[in-house]
Amino acid sequence: MDGLHLVQTYVQRVRTPELLLVSEHGLRQREIVEFLRERETNLVVLSDSLFGDISPVETPSGIAAVIALPAHATQRPMNGSCVVLDAVQDSGNVGSILRTAAAAGIGDVLLAQGCAQPWSPRVLRAGMGGHFFLRIHECVDPVKWLADYRGRILATGARNGRSLFEADLCGPIAWLFGAEGGGLSARLRRMAHDSIYIPMHSDLESLNVAAAAAICLFEARRRRLC
Repeated sequence: MDGLHLVQTYVQRVRTPELLLVSEHGLRQREIVEFLRERETNLVVLSDSLFGDISPVETPSGIAAVIALPAHATQRPMNGSCVVLDAVQDSGNVGSILRTAAAAGIGDVLLAQGCAQPWSPRVLRAGMGGHFFLRIHECVDPVKWLADYRGRILATGARNGRSLFEADLCGPIAWLFGAEGGGLSARLRRMAHDSIYIPMHSDLESLNVAAAAAICLFEARRRRLC
């Protein structure tokens, strides 16, 4: 896991990493040095070339951490709102949605088969620490998980259904977001109590799935706050 913000968030939200790695270049960065002052345990200093070889990203930041991946969450998210991703394959989109879900106060995110691996380097970087505020359920069958869901299940799409701005968004909601090209599977769409679309300019076909998720989740949050 590469990046000062990610490492800081992990330390604040979870625990001390298994191992902290810092490059010679990283030791010349004031923010990294300040962060490391109280965390000399399990710290290894590497040459810039070696750090670059083992960093999981193309442009290393100068600090990285080895962490233990959390065990798969097994408890079904029966209370509160959740996000369900159906074959969302783009790493940047998955990471952005995780970050948005955390910011919007979502507790659980379900990733069906075919989604990008949530703990991969690209998804972690796009998530900017959002992972550590969520319960992430990987490779689940969302139809089974939502069978007893105590809330409304809303499918999202480009045009069909009810306008987001006119829909009932009260209470817990399971938000269903589908693949970038194919949308939701028919099997999952049949679980929905309603279909929601975001009103757009008539000449625009659709929104990026991460942008659509952000609009939906924060429209629901806006109403709760109001």
